[in-house]
Amino acid sequence: MNFRLLLFSLSIFLVSCVNTERNKNLKIFKYNEVSEVNTLDPAFSKDQASVWVCNQMYNGLVQLDSNLRVIPSIAKGWEILDSGLTYKFLLRNDVYFHNHEVFLNKEQRRVKASDFEYSFNRLIDERVASPGSWVLNNVDSFYAVNDSVFFIKLIKPFPAFLQMLSMQYCSVVSKKNFNKENKDFIGTGPFKFQFWKRGVKLVLRKNIDYFEKDDRNQSLPYLDAISISFIRDKQTAFLRFLQGEIDFISGIDASYKDEVLTRDGKLQDSYKGKIKLSTSYYLNTEYLGFYMNDSIPLKVRKAINLGFDRKKMIKYLRNNIGTPALNGFVPPGMPSFSNKVKGYEYNPELAKELLEKSDFDNEITLSTTSSYLDLCEYIQNELSKIGLKIKIDVNPPSTHRQMVATSKLSFFRGSWIADYPEAENYLSLFYSKYHSPNGPNYTHFVNKEFDSMYEKSFTVLNDSSRYLLFQKMDQLIIDSAVIVPLYYDYIVRLINPQINGFENNPMNLIHLKRTKK
Repeated sequence: MNFRLLLFSLSIFLVSCVNTERNKNLKIFKYNEVSEVNTLDPAFSKDQASVWVCNQMYNGLVQLDSNLRVIPSIAKGWEILDSGLTYKFLLRNDVYFHNHEVFLNKEQRRVKASDFEYSFNRLIDERVASPGSWVLNNVDSFYAVNDSVFFIKLIKPFPAFLQMLSMQYCSVVSKKNFNKENKDFIGTGPFKFQFWKRGVKLVLRKNIDYFEKDDRNQSLPYLDAISISFIRDKQTAFLRFLQGEIDFISGIDASYKDEVLTRDGKLQDSYKGKIKLSTSYYLNTEYLGFYMNDSIPLKVRKAINLGFDRKKMIKYLRNNIGTPALNGFVPPGMPSFSNKVKGYEYNPELAKELLEKSDFDNEITLSTTSSYLDLCEYIQNELSKIGLKIKIDVNPPSTHRQMVATSKLSFFRGSWIADYPEAENYLSLFYSKYHSPNGPNYTHFVNKEFDSMYEKSFTVLNDSSRYLLFQKMDQLIIDSAVIVPLYYDYIVRLINPQINGFENNPMNLIHLKRTKK
């Protein structure tokens, strides 16, 4: 018995060694997620960690390229009819759900227009309670004509509707999977679900039936697998990255920022050749907002905008990771962005003059979180030089968000990350009918001219004409000093030199189907 047990143990050991050796030859992209992945269900993918994973596992009708242009995905083409009210999609016939035991054969796995009908009905089903149901708020109806034709009819025209359909919420899922209590997360994407132990590891494997190909007609993806770890400590994750156990780091933590980057945001000489540094525009604007129902005069709001040096702030506090916000609220990287929208250059003399003319001598409380305390203290110190007294109030992030949303703060730090790549998504923060808590207008700004232009933008289907409207609206916000734009954020990635084809895009999505290792 002992001899047999020894042989059995030896065979298990040998099989393990063979599997380990096989895995060494696999092209596995490894990254760490500091935050927990809360779901693999695209209808609930509201945070970045979940969006990144769902983006590998699922597809929608359309997708965005690296320049944020809408391009085909499962829909190989579309028509926009009835002055922007009706969308007709023609679907590919070679897209299949991941191979799984719930399907009896390959034909059952083929994606049909009825699968989108089911997926959209599920998205708006109150029993499902998806946080992404709002994406279809302006949809009157949707239906499959046959296996390859899918119609969507809107209540009113919305030029950014295709961009919204690129969101992971609108991914197609199978009724054979998602009507079960125990879901196995079957999608159509370049990678399929393999293993998940919460807080430890998540593994996705290559989908050998994936429909997209590269320019040489080679099947995608190139990678064999994706392995995601969940190390909470950012310094530990960085050390693992330096040891080659992780292939990329998103963002740079303050604990090692100065070690890796120069003051000008370049890679330190000691890391050249060991790390690839990738930076690009990020559709995220950091700002300070005023609650317009409180009595901070226009001259004082403008003095605050003029009273500190944004270029100096970004260089010394952010190692030039970001662009000083010297234009409007809409950031670079957005297709409609224009340098013609003029913001506030540093001008302490004019700031003093405005402050003196205002006869304002009150102390202003600036509310923030600890993550942005250094920026707020810098602004506090600079504004004290022009005679303005600023008190800083620090709250936990959840408390801060709640107080902003319920209009409890007169002067607050905020940020806005695009849900979809259209300036309307930013400018909606100043539409009078969207006053918080019923919408994102946290400043409670009211302006009839702005509202009129905002409403008109939905009827203008020509991009260049609509962009001009957006720029006029943005300039009006700046001239009214509703906010203090601080900086336009950057996407920063530290990448293993062995990785190629890992592209940035202003939405900060991860696309790994064309990545090579």
